[in-house]
Amino acid sequence: MSAALSRISLSRVVVGREEERLVLEVLRSGMLAQGPMVGRLEAAFAQLTGTAHAVAVSSGTVALVAALQALGVGPGDEVVTSPLTFGATLNAILQVGATARFADVGDDLTMDPAELARALDRPVDRPVRAVLPVHLYGYPADMGAIEPLAAAAGAAVVEDAAQAVGASIDGRRAGSFGTGCFSLYATKNVTTGEGGVVTTDDAGVAARIRLLRGQGMRDRYAYEAVGHNYRMTDLQAAVGVPQLARLDRITDQRQANARFLTEGLAGLPGIVLPPSAPGREHVFHLYTIRVTSASPLERAELMAHLDRRGVESAVIYPRAVYDYPCYRDHPGVSLDPCPRAEALAGEVLSLPVRPGLTHLDLGRIVDAVAEAFSPRSFRFQPLDAAGGSSTVSRVSSASRS
Repeated sequence: MSAALSRISLSRVVVGREEERLVLEVLRSGMLAQGPMVGRLEAAFAQLTGTAHAVAVSSGTVALVAALQALGVGPGDEVVTSPLTFGATLNAILQVGATARFADVGDDLTMDPAELARALDRPVDRPVRAVLPVHLYGYPADMGAIEPLAAAAGAAVVEDAAQAVGASIDGRRAGSFGTGCFSLYATKNVTTGEGGVVTTDDAGVAARIRLLRGQGMRDRYAYEAVGHNYRMTDLQAAVGVPQLARLDRITDQRQANARFLTEGLAGLPGIVLPPSAPGREHVFHLYTIRVTSASPLERAELMAHLDRRGVESAVIYPRAVYDYPCYRDHPGVSLDPCPRAEALAGEVLSLPVRPGLTHLDLGRIVDAVAEAFSPRSFRFQPLDAAGGSSTVSRVSSASRS
């Protein structure tokens, strides 16, 4: 690989001058802990999601824990969630003392409403207090079907929207269907380095989370609950505020990059491209394809080929979340069979889609994937000197001398 063609990474943290300016403003203010900048971030999140309240916390995991605690979920209760997710989803359920059950996923990699209906209809000795769907890779779960199922069962909805800031379902933003939980980790579409936000229309839930995050104090030294330190600092919020202001641009870039990849990779044997359904807006935290059994290549072979071509890829996630000894043997984990999630975990592969990728970068990604299936049968045409658009052309072997 030449020096000019550097490795294309899956993610890259990018902050600009406005982030630097606001961080410096906070440093000079002397108010480094939770303060007015956190308030600005919360107001922006509430406006984004169309909810009455947004409460900033120290991480996406804490957002999930605090949401469940505020809803009164605890020992003796069950939470139904997706088996295809990051460990934080399951860890949060176990941390509040509840039992985790699983509703298998569909072809779109998110909770299958039909499987949720079966999970809710199953006789259990503990009440299902919450349904916790996961908006995976930036693609929202089918909340139009999930929300009424949860309501009919008397269960609260807690959305794991860690990867889905800005995503929407039929015009409603992720995080507005119940209690939304977002992550602002370094690699997310909007970042504060570490951090999280809980969104809700329920004033009582919001007040409870604010109480929990500040050691259970309503006022200084006036303890009303056993609380925690769940606070976000103003330094962290200063990084996130400008990114929320330009979220539309960030999302547009990710979606444009995804369209390029989808056009270039369409038709490859055994490859399933990211899901798309009317009314469900994908914000492409990750661009995740599936390498199915119909593919002439194993997933590991494709990954090795991409690595040799300087393109980073990753398996996110390699197993159903319960498929680890620490969870299989845990009394709080109900091992409901989820064969679809287990199979899909063996197929998923994420490719770079982040903002900042050039047309040349995107063309290299398409070329590298396509070349693995049919060497030299795909060729990327970079921008010409006159600024013409980039294309990916398929060239038959017979047409080359």
